[in-house]
Amino acid sequence: MSTRPNPIPRLHRWRTNAWNIPVMTLVTVVCGSISLAVSLVDKQGRVQHSIARIWARTLVFFAGCSLKVIGAENLTKHPVAVYASNHTSYMDTPVVFAALPFQFRILAKKELWPIVFIGWYLDRSGQIPIDTRNPRATLSSLGVGVKALRSGTPLFVFPEGGRTPNGKLQEFLSGAAYLAIRAQVPLVPIALNGVYDLLPMGARHLFPNELTLTAGEAFDTTGMTVRQTDELTAKLKAAIQALSGQPVGLVDEAEVTVVQGALQ
Repeated sequence: MSTRPNPIPRLHRWRTNAWNIPVMTLVTVVCGSISLAVSLVDKQGRVQHSIARIWARTLVFFAGCSLKVIGAENLTKHPVAVYASNHTSYMDTPVVFAALPFQFRILAKKELWPIVFIGWYLDRSGQIPIDTRNPRATLSSLGVGVKALRSGTPLFVFPEGGRTPNGKLQEFLSGAAYLAIRAQVPLVPIALNGVYDLLPMGARHLFPNELTLTAGEAFDTTGMTVRQTDELTAKLKAAIQALSGQPVGLVDEAEVTVVQGALQ
């Protein structure tokens, strides 16, 4: 797998500015407009999700990348589950939509909602905004997520809450584990590799390479209580570390942020 060079070669800088970004922006505008129009009649979100998959695959293609899915069988074992992944890049979301073979909803930072087309799509397609800086708002969002799971809709979560600045796993929030335990559904760890090299935080140019989504074995939450949220969050982080090829060590309890109040 490629490693992003520093500085980026001139050819990649030119291609990003003159080709990749203009085309990817156009694709986003076109798909977003179609999705918004379809949302007026697509109450279940199925057509919107299909458009999102087309958008995602097109972006990956025009970014000059190949996408490989490892452990695909772990993505189809459970009709409803919480899927959780490391968060490395703005391109993570297109990769996830391109790779996951079913309709799902994302718990995403509320800061994305004001963004033109992206925010509009998130709102009209039923994605769930979460404000990690406000515990009460977080609990409310998690409640919406639990209801979605219980109604049969899988959820996708980035437990780090934001992109990593250095490619390494950051502090994990407990939302993914909490959702899985409350809804009594499996928790599936996922690792994204190559996406950080494609477009890390703060970068303005793409570096095309092979992207990989690796899905691990699900954690069974049957019989677990919210008092075990810390334990499950630590296991989730260790699993994603292993799947992503990062060194696996003991997870310090101080690295796991637990939503207070309703979790007790």
